[in-house]
Amino acid sequence: MQTVSTINGELRQSNFIERLFVKKSFWIIFWLVAFSYPFVKSVYRQLPEPLPVYGVVPSFNLETEDSLKLKSEDLKGKIYIANFMFASCPTACPKNLKEIQKIQKRVRGVGQKIAILSFTVDPENDKPKRLFKLARKWKANPFIWKFVTGDKKEIVSLLTSGFKVPIGSKEYSNNVYDIAHSQKVVLVDSKGQIRGYYSLEKNDINKLMIDVGLLANNAFTNNS
Repeated sequence: MQTVSTINGELRQSNFIERLFVKKSFWIIFWLVAFSYPFVKSVYRQLPEPLPVYGVVPSFNLETEDSLKLKSEDLKGKIYIANFMFASCPTACPKNLKEIQKIQKRVRGVGQKIAILSFTVDPENDKPKRLFKLARKWKANPFIWKFVTGDKKEIVSLLTSGFKVPIGSKEYSNNVYDIAHSQKVVLVDSKGQIRGYYSLEKNDINKLMIDVGLLANNAFTNNS
């Protein structure tokens, strides 16, 4: 039985908690549990299911807003997000590019393992010089976000057969030209495989960020 002194100098019997805290065995057990818990949790946690594979993006040879060639081979080892727009788009493109600008900020932590490619659906008019102005308008980081153009036939084939997204013909209405095209973004992994389609709404963007992190983590694990 142990006693402790009080402020008034009186003695009282120590309670169970106080006796426990002075035992060396208690602290040994405490630290063993404290350090082993994260390990046990990581072993038994449920890992997310692998993302589905929707196809493989075929080889392409296009041009960026800097008048530089961009080949599909240049993207090997990189995850990239593809979206579709055109410079004179009067409807959804400005709103979508604003969201892509936010995504650009959110993926900076992935470093050089991520790219964003904005493919024009109006390559006849969207030459590099025009896309360069658009890139500067949206403060595109040239190390992450590229605007892409090229031969119309190749662009149409790449979008419809490669990314499997629709593209319509140019139409004139309300004194402006418009081209129907996909509002989705496409997530492509480091092997050129399509792993997801996402809208640019808040919930889908959050899901996209989670999936980018998952692919980046898998790529790091496989390379280590």
